[in-house]
Amino acid sequence: MANPADTIPRSSAAPGESGNGLQWLAVIGLIYLLICAVSLIGGGFKMAVGDQASQLFAFASNPFVGLMIGIVATALIQSSSTVSSLIVGMVAGGLPVTIAIPMIMGSNVGTTLTNTLVSLGHIRSKEEFHRAFSAATVHDFFNLLAILIFLPLEMMFGLLNQVAGALSTMLVGGGSYSISDADFMDMATAPVVGTLEDVMTMLPGVFAGLATIAVGLALIFLSIRYIGSLLKRLMIGRAKAILHSAIGRGPLAGIGSGTLVTMLVQSSSTTTSLMVPLAGSGAFTLRQIYPFVIGANIGTTITALLAATAVGGAVATYALQIALVHVLFNVFAVALIFGVPMLRNLPLQGAEWLASLAAKRKLFAALWVLGVFLVLPMLLIGITIIM
Repeated sequence: MANPADTIPRSSAAPGESGNGLQWLAVIGLIYLLICAVSLIGGGFKMAVGDQASQLFAFASNPFVGLMIGIVATALIQSSSTVSSLIVGMVAGGLPVTIAIPMIMGSNVGTTLTNTLVSLGHIRSKEEFHRAFSAATVHDFFNLLAILIFLPLEMMFGLLNQVAGALSTMLVGGGSYSISDADFMDMATAPVVGTLEDVMTMLPGVFAGLATIAVGLALIFLSIRYIGSLLKRLMIGRAKAILHSAIGRGPLAGIGSGTLVTMLVQSSSTTTSLMVPLAGSGAFTLRQIYPFVIGANIGTTITALLAATAVGGAVATYALQIALVHVLFNVFAVALIFGVPMLRNLPLQGAEWLASLAAKRKLFAALWVLGVFLVLPMLLIGITIIM
């Protein structure tokens, strides 16, 4: 006799598959929104400042000030993806690449604030806090060391600018056909971007540009926030599996898995913050998680590259150039610092030293967080503007 249950139609899909499918469609829609937002910022920047972008950011022509702007902006927003996308949009609107490069470098430092704050959750246990704080600040020390090496090289020789410029010209403007010839993204985003820009032009003068920038920035915030949220839901289990399988299998596996996990969840803050509790509990040592953490620097650069696809026309080369600067800066830093034993150990030594001080006196942890990410950068910006 047939089982009555057998007569009930069954879906061929597993219960969670349709939900996952809708979430993936939402991710695609949010990526489209991100690309539209970057176009809006570029267009709004042009409307607001015209050809005066260089003069507007003359105070940031000092590379140290540009660096501090990147640090403070990312520390306040807590998303290097948002800041790098914003910078791509501003470059598309006329911001010189040479001014934008130190800002991109600064965003690397600002984003490490999240995992440093996460480590404070272990503050009640001296030993746990020592392990957690060292795991968090090794990222700080690595990024600061990368800037100490590459910012002077950039100021003297324009290393990243030249290499990224050559690559972007080859990809966008070289040969008989280039990726900019199709202007596919322009056509795809035109209905949304064009409609919003038309609405904003109803405002008088510079206010139209400022309003367009504000809408673009709001859309970047929303899209990146919800892309990250959805991808965490969809991929966090897989990301944790990669993390656990890769850590302890050597530095290259650690760097590669850190890059991959960050690309999956679209947030270096999430990737590195996953490591802090594991380090605090003693599950992994500082030396084991170090490659994973620096791999996250490379993984997070995918967002700026994605944002650069929003830009068409004559400025497409510059938008791609600054996105490639972000990639090259992180790839070169990992290759050089991790490839030279003497340099490789400096972030580890710095993190251990600072964690020892902070474990004895918690005041040092507060001074580090406030000083590196807010007080010193803002003081330097203020002094430069006044002078």
